[in-house]
Amino acid sequence: MTFRLDSLKSNSGARRRKFRKGRGIAAGQGASCGFGMRGQKSRSGRPTRPGFEGGQMPLYRRVPKLKHFPIVNQKAFTVINVSALNELKEGSTINLDSLVKEGLVTSPKNPLKVLGNGVLKVKLSVQAAAFTNVARTKIESAGGTCEII
Repeated sequence: MTFRLDSLKSNSGARRRKFRKGRGIAAGQGASCGFGMRGQKSRSGRPTRPGFEGGQMPLYRRVPKLKHFPIVNQKAFTVINVSALNELKEGSTINLDSLVKEGLVTSPKNPLKVLGNGVLKVKLSVQAAAFTNVARTKIESAGGTCEII
């Protein structure tokens, strides 16, 4: 026999009969159909949305407001300020490796991000994973260039 879509059939016992509610006491779900006597949960239709707590601020909205919840997938950077770049030779190309050789960065675990604190007086070509807007303007106003790696 060939296997075709019209020949498919579910296993015996896999599909149960629909429960016929409200068909008398003998049926087991007569009159109120197992919803009790009165109240919000006995009415037709879904009584409340999932997560509803009677008007109290629900858990899924409370939780992120509380302390000690870390940012999910937070990006970590090795940071350096623009003021620290003044010690470097003018016209040189700066990246994470060169900063480690110079001793300005001691633990290069994460990609480099340049922050804009301080004044830059040296023309540099800086290669980093990220720049703040202030750092970018200070590097470019000193005559240097910013390149995102």
